[in-house]
Order: sequence, then C-alpha cells, then structure tokens
Amino acid sequence: MTHEETNALAALDQAQQRKGRMIFLLLAVFFTVPLLVVVAMIKFDWRPTGKSYGELIQPPVSMAHTTHWVSDQQQALPAFWQDKWNIALIARECDPACMQRLYDMRQIYVSLYKDMIRVQRVLITQQADTTAIRARYPDLLIINGESEQVSALGSMLSGGGQNTLDAHRVYFIDPLGNVMMQYGPELEAKWIRKDLVKLLKASWAG
Repeated sequence: MTHEETNALAALDQAQQRKGRMIFLLLAVFFTVPLLVVVAMIKFDWRPTGKSYGELIQPPVSMAHTTHWVSDQQQALPAFWQDKWNIALIARECDPACMQRLYDMRQIYVSLYKDMIRVQRVLITQQADTTAIRARYPDLLIINGESEQVSALGSMLSGGGQNTLDAHRVYFIDPLGNVMMQYGPELEAKWIRKDLVKLLKASWAG
C-alpha cells in the first residue's frame, strides 16, 4: 500500500469517527433536552401560555383508584381509559340535550382524521336501557354499571356546584385516568375540538 493510500484511509477513518461522534451528540441532545425542559418547568413552575376554551380541573380528579367499571354490554372495564385520550360525557339519563352532546363528540372525533386512533368517546350514565343510544352510536363506549360509582364520580366533579350528572358537561380524561378539563353545554364543539387538537399535538401519550 502506498503512502498516499495510507493517508487516504486514515483520513476516511477520521471522517467516520467525526461522523459517529456527531450522531452520538445529536442523539444525546434529542433525548436530553426534553428532559431538561420538563425539569425546568417543574422547578420554576412554568407553563406554556395559550388560550384554552375549557375549564382546567385543579387538581385533576383521578379515576385510577376506581374499579369495576362495566359497559352496557356487561363487559368488565377495570381501566377503560388506558392507552387513550378520552372525551367523555357523564349524565344521569341521556335526554335530548345529552344526545346532542354525543353528536358533537362524534363530529369532533371524526374530524381528528389520523389522530382518531388516539381518542375514544365515552358515555358514563346511570341509564339502564341504552338501546337507542347504542343504535345511533354503535362505536361509543357506554358505561352504565355500578350506579353508586357513577354518582360518586359526579360528586367529585361537581366542585360544590351543579351535580355533573345533570350538567351535560364534556370532560377530557388522560391515558392515566386523570379527569383534567371540562366544557359546559354552552360551549360549541369547534372550541372543544381546538383544545383537543392542541392537547394531542403537545402530548406523546395515547
């Protein structure tokens, strides 16, 4: 091997080493910077600004301790929220106003396109006969088991005001079972959708 060939191989080896170091540094930055940002946000209590149309539930109401959820088809659902973001309606009986809200939820869901797989729609109700609801919304997750548990959830979310079972509010439940946002019946579906889209963009969960 000539001197020139030796020098060329050495230069190539150095270039590959530099490339390898650069890739390592980029990977380190990619994985480390988000962690540092989260730590800084927690330490300095900093939260990104931006308009939200719903009401933040502070502190979030956790459903993680509740068990024995049962669907209207008598399927056991110990943790129905897992791996999904949930847009949920909680109602004592699904009257016409409730049905309108379910329609709004379906329109929001369909408009998510590729993010539909990250979200599920949930109705939590004390209504025993859900045949009419099921006929209209066959892909809706309906929970109507354990009436006392539904009442307890409604009380937790009432905040001293109108019981949520009668209020036709829509809630966001995260994949860990935290009820974090609520939307009153006066708020149009398009504003709820805007918040949900921002939430899905900002979150790696679900």
